[in-house]
Amino acid sequence: MTTFDDRERSYEAKFARDADLRFKAEARRNRLLGEWAAGVLGKSGEDAKAYALSVVTSDFEEPGDEDVFRKVAADLDGKADEAEIRAKMAELVVVARDQIINES
Repeated sequence: MTTFDDRERSYEAKFARDADLRFKAEARRNRLLGEWAAGVLGKSGEDAKAYALSVVTSDFEEPGDEDVFRKVAADLDGKADEAEIRAKMAELVVVARDQIINES
């Protein structure tokens, strides 16, 4: 093995770890966003958990965050504006990433 091969494998492994972390953080962010939105909607207990799960599954409609945003924005119509929802999404992705890193 050459140093170049080792370096290439190292970069590939880092890319895979970063992609895995990004996927887990986005899924966790969506759950946290769902829990926040459930609270805004006055849901609690099993209703809140079910709603948070529906937010997580809404992310499978298309690539990116817009499908999640559209679901939450439609559900929170009149209770939270676009800027507030997008700010909460940005805040929670950082929280989710920190939680996942600290669990490892």
